[in-house]
Amino acid sequence: VQLQASGGGLVQPGGSLRLSCAASGSIFRINTMAWYRQAPGKQRELVAAATSGGSTNYADSVKGRFTISRDNAKNTVYLQMNSLKSEDTAVYYCNYKGPGSSRWGQGTQVTVSS
Repeated sequence: VQLQASGGGLVQPGGSLRLSCAASGSIFRINTMAWYRQAPGKQRELVAAATSGGSTNYADSVKGRFTISRDNAKNTVYLQMNSLKSEDTAVYYCNYKGPGSSRWGQGTQVTVSS
C-alpha cells in the first residue's frame, strides 16, 4: 500500500485547511485510515481515525474543530481542519492499517501562524 498526502500549508489562526490522503495498492476492504501529527520535540500523536465501517474517533484537542471523512470508492481519507490554532502546527501523517499491515504517508507540514 502506498499513501500520498497533500493539502498542508501556512494558515493564520482561525483559518481552515483540508488534508487529503490517497491510498493505492493492495488495500484490504476492512481497514482504518487515520491522521497523526508530530510537532517539533514532541511524540507523534493520533489526531483522528476512521474505519471502513464508518466509525470515527478524535483526539480531545481537536474535537469540534476537525472532521475526518473517507471516500471508500477512491480509497481516500480527508481531514477538514477548522478554527486552527498555533498549537496545531505540526507535520501531519496519514496512516493505513489493514489486517497485519500498517503504512505511513510522507507527511505534510501544517503551520498556523500570523
